[in-house]
Amino acid sequence: MTYKVGLLGLGTVGTGTAKILTAPEGRHPLMRELEIAKVGVRSLEKPRAIQFPPSVLTTDFDEIVTHPEIDIVAELIGGVEPARSWILKAIAHGKHIVTANKAVMSRHGDEIFAAANEKGVYVMLEAAVGGGIPVISPLKQALGVNRIKRVTGIVNGTTNYILTRMKNEGADFEAVLADAQKLGYAEADPTADVEGLDAADKIAILASIAFGGRIKLEEVFCEGIRHVTAADIAYAEKLDFVIKLLAIAQEDVTEDPSTDTPQQLALKVHPTLLPKSHPLASVDGVFNAILVEGEPLGQVMFFGPGAGEGATASAVVADMMNIAAILKTETEPIPHPLLSSTHQHYCAIAPIEESVSRFYVRVLSQDSPGVIGSLGTCFGDRGVSLESVVQTGMRDNLAEIVLVTHHVREGNFREALDSISKLDDVKEIPSVIRVW
Repeated sequence: MTYKVGLLGLGTVGTGTAKILTAPEGRHPLMRELEIAKVGVRSLEKPRAIQFPPSVLTTDFDEIVTHPEIDIVAELIGGVEPARSWILKAIAHGKHIVTANKAVMSRHGDEIFAAANEKGVYVMLEAAVGGGIPVISPLKQALGVNRIKRVTGIVNGTTNYILTRMKNEGADFEAVLADAQKLGYAEADPTADVEGLDAADKIAILASIAFGGRIKLEEVFCEGIRHVTAADIAYAEKLDFVIKLLAIAQEDVTEDPSTDTPQQLALKVHPTLLPKSHPLASVDGVFNAILVEGEPLGQVMFFGPGAGEGATASAVVADMMNIAAILKTETEPIPHPLLSSTHQHYCAIAPIEESVSRFYVRVLSQDSPGVIGSLGTCFGDRGVSLESVVQTGMRDNLAEIVLVTHHVREGNFREALDSISKLDDVKEIPSVIRVW
């Protein structure tokens, strides 16, 4: 039997997908049953790496999502609109969906999955997180027997590349960002990457699957890497840490399991001082990795290329093959319980003020007697215990003091920081970074 595929978009990922689908030799036998029927493009005249018959290419995306013979629609155009509208229209016409679009799924996944469940079709999104790294399917299936405690990921290759270069070369953020843009590792507008927004989209998707509930994206705490300096990278090295932008979803450790309070999740994206012994600490360059911790399995880590034509296309076509495998054996239009998304409730997300963490703080102050004592008093008055305090030297004629706290409630820490910023001798607090 042949399953007809319609591609919305023939950019980098669309081209990689088409290359796989048109060369099934040496791959799984089921690949031979997937056939490209239509490909939606912006221009019919543009030169392409793959030659299609004139009848396959079209600029009319509506023709693809409503085509009576197409079984699977792959949305590969990116962005929120018109991607959302095309996905919903395809679902309304009984098409199964494969997408690599983390932005539309993190913002409108509830609407899309509700429509798909009502219509009895699948929405598959392995390529939306981690490129070619298979993590969504394992979370749904093989790891589904575990009680997931925490998902921690380096899920943005651009920021990981920048932080790796800063570590290796001692360079500052802006210089490395400019070079990354020239090399094509960063977009002309890098906001979504360097401000952590892309990682927030991805951890919202992973958290929804891992913890079996919907996520409101606006409740994900998000902090980027613009404020990370070469000095912070150097101090992290001295403390035997590396700095990584982590996306974290975990059971809120402040909750008392003996109470009837609904489970809350801590859901956040931020730079983190990570011990060099941590499994994610050695993940460098543009690579991604996701560490899943659960009971009874313990830890399992997924590592690989997080973007690119081949990696993302691999995940897209794998989703198509999974759909085809189900369609070959499914006798009733009821979504497969391990491949569909049926949860209706929203996860309760703990406010960031209630989150518990350690902190690294760098303070610039007048080199006056009693400054360190004043810092200690401000922290102590708010219940913040200090693990270490070191005056590292002078910077711009100011004393540079580096502090690391013990675990503390973030709200208390912020109150202490506010009082410190008002001290006469304190001129600047240039860096505050959470510590694993």
